[in-house]
Amino acid sequence: MTQLEQFTTSVRTVDAVVTRMRALDAALPARDGVAVFNRVYLTVTEEVERRLDTGYFADRRAATALDVRFAHRYLAAVDAAADGRRAPACWRPLFQLRRHPGVRPLQFALAGINAHIGHDLALAVVDTCRTLGCEPEDLEDEFDRVGDLLVSLEERVREDLMPGPDLLQLADPLTHLFGSWSLERARDAAWSAARALWALRRCGDLAEEFAERLDAAVGLASRLLLTPLPD
Repeated sequence: MTQLEQFTTSVRTVDAVVTRMRALDAALPARDGVAVFNRVYLTVTEEVERRLDTGYFADRRAATALDVRFAHRYLAAVDAAADGRRAPACWRPLFQLRRHPGVRPLQFALAGINAHIGHDLALAVVDTCRTLGCEPEDLEDEFDRVGDLLVSLEERVREDLMPGPDLLQLADPLTHLFGSWSLERARDAAWSAARALWALRRCGDLAEEFAERLDAAVGLASRLLLTPLPD
């Protein structure tokens, strides 16, 4: 049984995901880079949980499956790092630099969002299709609605982690980093990658190679986002 399959058998609901994220929040130092991302992601996952009972999602079962499998990717990476095992390439920069004094909280949040949306979201769509026996197009509405909630990630990062305008100049490297990454573009790319992975699912080595290249490319972007900055 793979690690992701182990998570699937132990964490099946959004409520269980929220419980795990809250436990991480309580256990990690506030300045830890993983803790910074976890706090932002926890807020969005709590909002997904609230909306599951309001009719926001047309297919509650599909939305739950997608959200849980999406979170599994992140939680599996966190546990791999904690156990000294090799995490996916997209997450390694955050785990390696999580305590670096020259990396700002905003950078930790962006690197985590980049890894989770740029890599994990595409694989989560494929995981969900396999679980529900459906096609990616059958999940498009749920994907878009979860994506709309993810926009609040960017808004929360801007509100909570960006320095005020009186402290941040246009030429500041942090301003450049924040402006160089787009959640909307990352979400669109994730949907395209999910469709490609699904189309390649019976192509053996080619599908595996595509997934590995996606992981590596997203990891490179995260590494750049975590470039230590001068005070």
